[in-house]
Amino acid sequence: MWGIEELDLAEYLNRVGVDASQASLHRLHRAHTGAIPFENIDVYLGKGAPLDLPSIQAKLTGRQRGGYCYEHALLFAAALERLGFSVTRQLARIRMGSEQVRARTHGMLLVESEGSRWLADVGFGGEGLLEPIRFADGATVTVGAWTWRLVVQSGRTWVLQSLHADGWFDLYSFQEEDTYPADYTAANHVTSTLPTSPFVTQAIAQRTAPDIRHTLRNGELTVSTATGVESRVATPAEVPAILADVFGIHLTETEAKEVAALAG
Repeated sequence: MWGIEELDLAEYLNRVGVDASQASLHRLHRAHTGAIPFENIDVYLGKGAPLDLPSIQAKLTGRQRGGYCYEHALLFAAALERLGFSVTRQLARIRMGSEQVRARTHGMLLVESEGSRWLADVGFGGEGLLEPIRFADGATVTVGAWTWRLVVQSGRTWVLQSLHADGWFDLYSFQEEDTYPADYTAANHVTSTLPTSPFVTQAIAQRTAPDIRHTLRNGELTVSTATGVESRVATPAEVPAILADVFGIHLTETEAKEVAALAG
């Protein structure tokens, strides 16, 4: 149903730097988030984000670009299934500290490994997981400066939270539901075409390491660590170079000019 046979597994493993014989869920999750950045540049430029695996792989591994949640989730899920893991694709409702009920527009995974179920999410971007978190009420995981928690609210609603200086911060919520390619296609269409979508209106890139997180949003570059946050506003002409130097996102000359023009 998800076309996982179309994945070039060897190319993917080479991209994330993991040998198939050492491909545990935790190792793959850390390697994927370390190697492939979160970014929406193609959507920002009006090119969309095709969700067939050949297109995703050509971009994220062939061109060594990044992608946003659906691209990351579908690529990671295909690799996991090809390696023998049981994977359930899901969609979540973004919260980011808000109580507003939003549509199910974030793609993430539930994975069975080592006799347990895990929430795996390599494509959230803002404050996203670096390692999977056990799928259990109250489960926590800490990687370097960042801590996450998974809790159940209102009976069957799961909420992923990150720890801030003033307490737990809701990232997104979800309920276990049957999810199909058509659901991802519909969510992707809304996210990549709705005029008010943040992915349509601004260039976004993020890369997180255990002790530092870089975020570019609408020309503002933010560096977050355990000790604080520093930000600066880049000029439109600086944005392509920042994408390359900070996030490893190398655009063509034409794409760089288009990004600079839109950012201005």
